[in-house]
Amino acid sequence: MKLLKTLAVTTALAAVLMSVPAYAQTKIALVVKSLGNGFFDAAHKGADEAAKELGDVEVIYTGPTTATAEAQIEVINALIAQQVDAIAISANDPDALVPVLKKAAERGIKVISWDSGVAPEGRLLHLNPSETGLIGSTIIKLAADYLPDGGDVAILSASSTATNQNAWIEAAKKVLPTDFPKINLVATVYGDDDSVKSTDEAKGLIAAYPNLKAIIAPTTVGVVAAAQVVTDMGLIGKINVTGLALPSEFKKFIDNGSSQAVALWNPIDLGYSAVYLANDLVKGGEAKPGAKLSIGRMGEITLDDTNSAAMAPPFTFDKSNIEEFSKIY
Repeated sequence: MKLLKTLAVTTALAAVLMSVPAYAQTKIALVVKSLGNGFFDAAHKGADEAAKELGDVEVIYTGPTTATAEAQIEVINALIAQQVDAIAISANDPDALVPVLKKAAERGIKVISWDSGVAPEGRLLHLNPSETGLIGSTIIKLAADYLPDGGDVAILSASSTATNQNAWIEAAKKVLPTDFPKINLVATVYGDDDSVKSTDEAKGLIAAYPNLKAIIAPTTVGVVAAAQVVTDMGLIGKINVTGLALPSEFKKFIDNGSSQAVALWNPIDLGYSAVYLANDLVKGGEAKPGAKLSIGRMGEITLDDTNSAAMAPPFTFDKSNIEEFSKIY
């Protein structure tokens, strides 16, 4: 009899334990343009920091080896199969990714874009690293500040379809006639965030424009490639390289004089903020114009009529502070 009672109690206890839902972490995929890029490696650190703070979040850091929309589509399909809770993506193309991201949304996955945006129909919200007009003005000013007499400058961008790059370049062009009338933008070329192609494009600019005074690269890959070309060709003091750069990768070029100054937001903060926003939506937050959403220690954002918001203004690095920040990211 005792044995029967014991078996009954054990069976009942097992049934109760089976009915208690297992502890499950929220799985947030941080999808980058390409792996092996220092900017995105830093964003990964911030994403992990946010996950640690939130406590019940697992970050899946992933991306293709080449910065193309086709490669990102393959990554997204794999994440759909994994049944992640959210995808936070820096897009290689704003439109080409929409169908696969819609497919993710239909599976209940919360989709946001950050850094480089997806068209509104393919995501719930977008987090810009900074305000587009301010970035456009900043990248021109970084060149103009060291060209008191003006001169020819060229832009070395990432891919021709990169949403953020194109928006910044258009913003830069708008302020040229009024704010920087002595600066003559002679060309815009694309290095596809590939160091070899960016190097070739920088060399091409120098060959095509003998009076070139500055190369502006609003991409962390392109700006390093251009500065290395200027260094290797013995053009330090003749052509100034500037744009958006990671301090840790770019310090040597500020030190050797191939660049006077560059700017960037903190990618650690960007990855951190993206995870906070994705987690908020998974937990029931709503993305709609006017909504105020927390980004942890970064404060709060307010979504505009396209469900977009800016994180923070860009910050300038020069000889006075590059040493300090190069130790951080």
